[in-house]
Parts: sequence; C-alpha cells; structure tokens
Amino acid sequence: MVLSSNQRSELEGLARSRDRRLARRAEIVLAVSEHGMSHGAVARGLKASPPTVRKWRARYEERGVSGLVDAPRSGGPKATLTVSGAQRAELDRLARRSRTNRHLAFRAKIILACADGTNNIDVAAHLRTNASTVGKWRKRFVRDGVDGLLDEPRPGAPRTVTDEDVEAIIVKTLEEKPRGHTHWSTRTMAKAAGISHTTVGRIWRTFGLQPHIVKGFKISHDPLFIEKVRDIVGLYLNPPDHAVVFSFDEKPQIQALERAQPILPMDFGQPERQTHNYIRHGTLDLFAALDVASGKVVAQTKKRHRSEDFVAFLRTLDAAVEPELQVHVILDNLSAHKAPKVKRWLARHPRFHFHFTPTYSAWLNLVERFFGLLTQRALKRGSFRSERELKKAIFAYIDAHNDEGKPFVWTKTADEILNTVKRFGQRTLQVHGSNGNELMPESTDPGD
Repeated sequence: MVLSSNQRSELEGLARSRDRRLARRAEIVLAVSEHGMSHGAVARGLKASPPTVRKWRARYEERGVSGLVDAPRSGGPKATLTVSGAQRAELDRLARRSRTNRHLAFRAKIILACADGTNNIDVAAHLRTNASTVGKWRKRFVRDGVDGLLDEPRPGAPRTVTDEDVEAIIVKTLEEKPRGHTHWSTRTMAKAAGISHTTVGRIWRTFGLQPHIVKGFKISHDPLFIEKVRDIVGLYLNPPDHAVVFSFDEKPQIQALERAQPILPMDFGQPERQTHNYIRHGTLDLFAALDVASGKVVAQTKKRHRSEDFVAFLRTLDAAVEPELQVHVILDNLSAHKAPKVKRWLARHPRFHFHFTPTYSAWLNLVERFFGLLTQRALKRGSFRSERELKKAIFAYIDAHNDEGKPFVWTKTADEILNTVKRFGQRTLQVHGSNGNELMPESTDPGD
C-alpha cells in the first residue's frame, strides 16, 4: 500500500484522535503502508489479529478515511432518562446502602450517573462494569422507575418456610429453652419446629443468633467509674507533657509446667501435639509496666506480690525513667498497691502519680493486652522444667517485644466507652426489667 503525503498526514492526525477506535484503525493503516511490513508483523507490533489488519486495510483501500469510521448502528433512539426530585432522593438513599444491599446500591449509582447526562460507555468505565449492564438498568428504570432496580422473582419451587415460621423460631430461640437443656442446638430446634437443622442454622445466622455461645461480663459498681474512665483514657489519648505514662499490673502464679511427654513437632498434615497432663515445677509472679508511648516493657519476676515487692519494683521503675520526667502509673485496686509502705514511698517520690482503674475494669489497663500476647505466644505451648527456664522464656519474649518497639494504640474515647455502657444498661433494663437494676451502676452518664 502506497500513501500520498496528504493521506499520510490525514491518517497521522486520526492516530492522535481522542476516539480510541478510530486512532487504532489509523495506526493499522499507517503500519501496513510501511515498506516490507506484512499483515502478521503489523498484528504482532500492534497486538491485534491478522484478520483485523486485513479488514481495515481493505476498508481504507475501498472507501478511504470514511471506511475507518463506524457505520450508524441500527435500532431506535435511546430512551430519555428523567429523574424526579423524589426519585433522586430515593436513589441517593439506595446508593448509600453499599454494605447492606450492594447490588441495589450499584444499580442506583448507575442511574444517578446516567441522569447527569453521561453516556453509557463512560458510566460503565467509571463504575467498572460494561455498557450492556448500564443499558439494562437504564432501560429498566425508564420503564418501571425505582421499582425496576429491584430483583425480579426468581423461578423455582414456592417457599416451604413462611415468614410466620421464621418469626416463631426466633421467638422460641429468645424466649424458651428445651426441656432439661440450658440452650438450643440446631437439631433440638429443628425437632421442635418441624424443619431441617440446616434451615434453623440459616435463620440463626441471618438474625445473628448464637445460642451455643456464652460470654462473661461484669459491670463496675465503682462510684467514681465515670471520673476514672475519663482520667485513664485521657492519659492514653492525650498524655501530659514532660511525663511518661506506664500501664502496670502483676501476672500472678505463672506456672512452670513440664509436659509429661516430649512435645511432638508439627509435620505435613499434622499439627504440633502435646500431652494434656504435666508436672509442676513452681510458680512466678511477673511485675510489668508498659510504656504507653513507646510500647516497651519494664519487668521483674518475684516469688510473691506483697507491698514490699511492689515498692521494690517501683524503685526499678524510678531508676529507668529520666529524673526530670513526671511518672504516671495506671494500676488496679489490689490492696498491696494501697498499703502504708507504698504510701510512704510515694510521699518520698512526689513525681510518681497513681491512677487507679475502676473496680472490675481490667480492660482499661493496656498492659493486659501485653499479658495476653505473652501467654499466647510464649507460655501456653511451652514446656518448662524449672522456674529458671520459665523466667528465661518470659524475658526472651519481653526482649523481642521491646526490640520491635511497636506501641499499642488506644482508639476509643471516654464518651464512646460511656455511651456503650449506657446502651448496654438500657438494653439490659428493657430485656430484664427490674431484675436488671442490681446489675447496673447508679449512673453511667454524667448528665443523668
């Protein structure tokens, strides 16, 4: 193929066109016109197929540039999409439901984009779908309005479990118990309701019912619960200047347990195995103070956790902190922490400030998260033949933790915590009535 200078100039202009299809076809014709370029070589260079190259060469030779332009497609004009104010408000509401009904939210976003005058291809590219999907839901909306975005009834056999049956199972789960049992199982409920246990399981999962699970709780009756929560959370989220904040607690009676037989290591298709019985070799008490800012831990092990042992640890903590810094210590209400010996030591060291957690509120003490990881990662699966081995394992984990230097991040504000407690209290009173009064503190909100 030989091109004149005018033809080549025109094709080069089309190759820079914003119409990607037209630009692509112009590039094919220009490549074919190069001396010695076969259809196969052009196809490989432009990542096209040889039939495509032959097609657009023939079209250009037959009709020139007009042969590269798409012919008008058959069919009627595209229906006009008009969205009223009420429909737009409903579509906006549906588009925000991406977590509860993502399919309906996606369809609403398509209609909103089309209503702004964007063509189907651009809407499809923006929402990462194809133009036929956009056209489908556009057509359904023009025909049926917002109702056209809903799923049509699917074919199949009629439902055998009615809404009334589902309601009866939920009520029975929440308000009754099987004879001689503390809770329902899927099979006992299926027998009582006359349906399959898999259907019971689906209903329970849909409504978040878990009769097989029980969790513990304890509401604090501390009269200063609100003030203490605000004080401690304030230290976590906004620590004072020129000060260090420690979260302190003891982990008492850590047992040096030796498994009765050697631990069998993990193998292909087989987890690590250990015997259920063990030999005791004594216990240790771990004193640990977590630096809230850095995540590093200052720790000691002792045989007991008396007031004199606590004072000895405070001396260690005092030596570990620069003398010009104030020291704030978050700790629980153990009697050893309030003994006269401790009070005398605090009087001689005025830079130390104690912040006691509310009663039954160990979850406020950040060092408890460290104790949980220590147990999970270093103690639970270990086998220790002496207290010395146990102590070595504890401090090996602490050294690794300190080298990592990653602090725990407290995210809940005091208001969020108090509001959660308040909602729990209100829910308890709604469900249990006057029987729930003895569970709740007198007030869970300073404004009450």
